[in-house]
Amino acid sequence: MKFFAAFILTAFLSYVGGLYADWWIIAVVAFLVSAIIPQKPFFAFLAGFFSLFLLWTLMASYMDVKNKHLLSTKIAEVLFKAPSHWLIMMATGLVAGLVGGFAALTGSFIRKKAS
Repeated sequence: MKFFAAFILTAFLSYVGGLYADWWIIAVVAFLVSAIIPQKPFFAFLAGFFSLFLLWTLMASYMDVKNKHLLSTKIAEVLFKAPSHWLIMMATGLVAGLVGGFAALTGSFIRKKAS
């Protein structure tokens, strides 16, 4: 139950924070949620990683569909030598997931050390 609460809260607060702040607010949100909701470090990492991976992949996909995959296909050709817009979506999600996962892991370790 704590995992699900941390997952939903991290995704929601990151989305809302992203409307008003820079992209790195996701790290702050994942850190704070993990510091507030007590979990084992592994589950804190997974909650931060998967919530932000899913959020950013869905948001990037939504924006990509609106412009008919034009920009993402061209960027994928340059970066990956393959004209697949899904590679860019997965790379975007991976970066956000790693940032959120490691921020949540740090929050879990800080909480564990403080207690």
